[in-house]
Amino acid sequence: MTRQDRIAALKAAAQQRILVLDGAWGVMIQREGLSEEDFRGTQFAQHNHPQKGNNDLLCLTRPDIVTQLHDAYYAAGADISETNTFSSTVIGQADYGMEDQVVALNHAAARLGREAADRWTAQDPTKPRFLAGSIGPLNRTLSISPDVNDPGARAVTFAQVYEAYKQQARALHEGGVDLFLIETIFDTLNAKAAIKAVMDLTDEGLEPLPIWISGTITDRSGRTLSGQTVEAFWASVRHAKPFAVGLNCALGAELMRPHIAELSRIADTLVSAYPNAGLPNAFGQYDETPHETACFIDEWAKSGLVNIVGGCCGTTPEHIAHIARSVAGKPARVPPARPRALRLSGLEPFELA
Repeated sequence: MTRQDRIAALKAAAQQRILVLDGAWGVMIQREGLSEEDFRGTQFAQHNHPQKGNNDLLCLTRPDIVTQLHDAYYAAGADISETNTFSSTVIGQADYGMEDQVVALNHAAARLGREAADRWTAQDPTKPRFLAGSIGPLNRTLSISPDVNDPGARAVTFAQVYEAYKQQARALHEGGVDLFLIETIFDTLNAKAAIKAVMDLTDEGLEPLPIWISGTITDRSGRTLSGQTVEAFWASVRHAKPFAVGLNCALGAELMRPHIAELSRIADTLVSAYPNAGLPNAFGQYDETPHETACFIDEWAKSGLVNIVGGCCGTTPEHIAHIARSVAGKPARVPPARPRALRLSGLEPFELA
C-alpha cells in the first residue's frame, strides 16, 4: 500500500466511524523503570549530558520498548499511533546535548512506527492502522517573555522555531508517517511556525500530508497559555485547512467537554479530543480509571461532538481499549457548513459577516 493509498484509507475511515488514537507514552515508559544506562545504550555511553528522561532517545537505544508500545496501543484498538518524537527538535534536545541526533531520532521513530502499523494492517486489512508524526511543543515560547521585567524579551525567534520544526517534519516525512500531528499547543505562534514548516515541505518536492492540529486549554479559564479562547485559536489556524483540529492534555475529559463542544460547533473539519486521565493528584499521578474516562468519551460520541478520540497524560492501553469499545458503532460527527464570513482573532475571535 502506498502512502497515498493509506491517506485515502484514513480519510475514508474518518467518514465511516470515530477513529481512535493511542494513549500516553510517558506513563508507559516510566513503568519500565529504566536507568540512565538504558537511555544511553551503548551508542551514548560516554555522552557528557545526563539522558534519563529523554524518552525520544529510546528510539535509538531501546527500540524494543518503542515497538512494544506501538503494539500495545494497536492491540487495544487504536487506529492511529504517534511517533515517539514529542521533543525531537534541536530546541527540545538541547537540554540533553542531543541536537546532532535530531534527524536520526525522527527517522528511527518513523521507521519503528511504520513497521508496527504495517504489521497490524497486514494482520487485519479491514482495519488499517495509521502513523501520525508527533510534533510537540517547545520549552521556549514566541508569545511570552521569559523575563518579567522585559515584556519584549524572547528566548527564541520565529525563524529559529520554524527551522527546528522544518528539520523535524522533513525527517518524519522521509521516515514514512501518514500525517503530521502538531500537538499540545499552548502558544499559537509556535504552532503557526510548525504549520508553516510542514506546509513549506511541498516547496522541496515532498508530497503534502494531512495536518492534524491539537491545542491545549491550560485551565478552567478556557484559554491557551498564550491567552486565546477556543474560537480564537481555531480562527488562527484554520488557514492550514487541517484534516482535524482538537484539544489534548492539561484537562481531564470532564473539564474538557465544554471546550470540545465549542470547537465542534465552529470547526468545519474533523474534531479530535484526547484528554488526560483526569487531573493529577498531589503526587502528580492520574487516578481516573479506564472505565471512567471511557464513560465521558462515550457521552461525547453520543452527542455527536467528536471524530477522533484517544488519551493523553495518565492514559494507558487499558484506557484506550475502554475508549475504543465505548465509541464502536457510534456515528462520527458531521462537520457543520458555516456561512462565509471574515473571521479574525487576537485573544478573542472577531467575525465580520
